[in-house]
Amino acid sequence: MVVKLSEQGSTDTKLYPFAKSKQANKYVKVFSTTCLALILLGVSFISITFAQVWWQSTRDEVREVNAVVVLGAAQWDGVPSPVLEARLEHALDLYDAGVAPFIVTTGSKQGGDRFTEAYAGLTYLLERSVPESAILVVIDGSNTFQSLSATSNALERAGIEKRVLLVSDPYHALRAKEIAREVGLQPWFSPTQLDSSFSQLFRETIGTSVGRVIGFRRASTLSE
Repeated sequence: MVVKLSEQGSTDTKLYPFAKSKQANKYVKVFSTTCLALILLGVSFISITFAQVWWQSTRDEVREVNAVVVLGAAQWDGVPSPVLEARLEHALDLYDAGVAPFIVTTGSKQGGDRFTEAYAGLTYLLERSVPESAILVVIDGSNTFQSLSATSNALERAGIEKRVLLVSDPYHALRAKEIAREVGLQPWFSPTQLDSSFSQLFRETIGTSVGRVIGFRRASTLSE
């Protein structure tokens, strides 16, 4: 009887490592499957977002609005860079066509700059006979979220409805519109004629994807 118990214990001891190994393999398989599913989900999410960024970059949504909002870009000692000039020229064409009674220039300044992007836009438009009363200057904001949030507040203070036409480069369209909606604007987008490179579209895809997951307000702090 003692011998039989000893043999049974010996058998259990031999089987236990096998059972433990089988259970460990099961956990590894579940973990691997979960990781693969998450990777595929992430790739699909980014791929769909990239397609949306590209598609939106090809659209021009011109219509009558309450204000044309020029998103900021670099200025050189008060002189708009070619990118900012293209945006201002497009906004000027829209204003002259009667699309909106107001133009909003946006953008702060970098360290060491004497002028803000918004001020450079103001002087550019004034030199082209746009009355000062038709221009709102929004100097708060060093990124798209901050600029559009400040624009929303400025329009509210001025008693102007928040139906706006955003003007920027094509690749910027989708993220700018989604940010604008988050800060309380009712946006459409009209792009400049500048081309968008793959790297620009991909960078916007990442920015848009992150904003959709954690919110654009929080995402904007990551670039500070």
